[in-house]
Amino acid sequence: MRFSVDAHAIGCNLTGNEVYVRNLLQGFAAVAPHEEFIAYLAVGHAADAVPTGFIRRGVSQNPFVRLGFDLCRRLRRDRPDLLHVQYTAPLGCPVPVVVSVHDVSFEEHPEYFTPARSAQLRMTVRRTVARAAHIITGSEFSRDAIVRAYGTDPDRIAVVPNAAAPQFRPLPREAARAWVRSRFGIAAPFILNVGNLQLRKNQIGLIRAFAEMIRARPELPHHLVLAGQDGWRGADVRRAAEKSGCADRIHFTGFVPDDDLLQLYNACEFFVFPSFYEGFGLPVLEAMACSRAVACSSTTAIPEVADAAAILFDPYDTAAITRAMLDLALLPDLRARMERLGFQRAAKFSWKKTAEKTLEVYYSVVQRRMVAGPARVASASVLNS
Repeated sequence: MRFSVDAHAIGCNLTGNEVYVRNLLQGFAAVAPHEEFIAYLAVGHAADAVPTGFIRRGVSQNPFVRLGFDLCRRLRRDRPDLLHVQYTAPLGCPVPVVVSVHDVSFEEHPEYFTPARSAQLRMTVRRTVARAAHIITGSEFSRDAIVRAYGTDPDRIAVVPNAAAPQFRPLPREAARAWVRSRFGIAAPFILNVGNLQLRKNQIGLIRAFAEMIRARPELPHHLVLAGQDGWRGADVRRAAEKSGCADRIHFTGFVPDDDLLQLYNACEFFVFPSFYEGFGLPVLEAMACSRAVACSSTTAIPEVADAAAILFDPYDTAAITRAMLDLALLPDLRARMERLGFQRAAKFSWKKTAEKTLEVYYSVVQRRMVAGPARVASASVLNS
């Protein structure tokens, strides 16, 4: 069979979307070497991230050109059995569509987006979900949210969990700390958070909680590292750090590639993820795969991912975030236990499993199309007789 994937996110620093499609393609190469795959790419160097043997096709980085013209033109020439997209399918798509909708935060919390971006997503994703042959999402929480938002039949939605990439693994702690000190000028011990700087990720709440922790226990030597590029209203996060009273202990790295992120995870004392809304929460698993203790939000899909392998807190309660950080900073036995539990939890997820379950969706879509094909032909014959 021939399957095509809109992989334009690769090489564009689109964080979660890029991580998803890049690792999914690698998973396909491992579990389905007999199938044919086409990756539609928007930047030239993205080809290096596509497995050997996959067909590569270029499309525009401009979403209007890509979705309005390029993809449809390519699909008519390539004639794949289906197209897999994230969130938005091209207009007039000539083949069945499988869509991955990681979350519907733009429907449930439009305040986390610019008005234009929220309106665009609400329009295009609704259209894509309505027309898709099947929908994939990463958690039961997100499946329920998609049903609430669009009235979709739950049987049309497959829950296919994501995973930490294989490269996220434990490294010697002191070597990682020396690397981070050399690369970023940040000395241990430090608390790490990963994610674009935006209101939804709640870095402002984390900064407030960190400042409370330092005021409560001024003898603690910890710093706070926020790894991620500026998103909408990212400047608000930086201003919160400036006004925190401990700005000299708060560090912004900007966007970091996975190789640098691996070192940051391994060098940190522990990882904190206070996001208000997540359809999955991949950084939680990445930190756990590096054997780091995790404290994270008790909301949306995050507890589903972390299970009992993290300390959970209410992200709307600054004092609760502070208590979780103090526990991990002051109780080494607790920290070591959470490191073990987290590493075991992360091992339950893999991109091989994700690729296998995604392929099951592909095969079911193709099979349904093959079964429905003769019926459509027969109906057309009757109508035209």
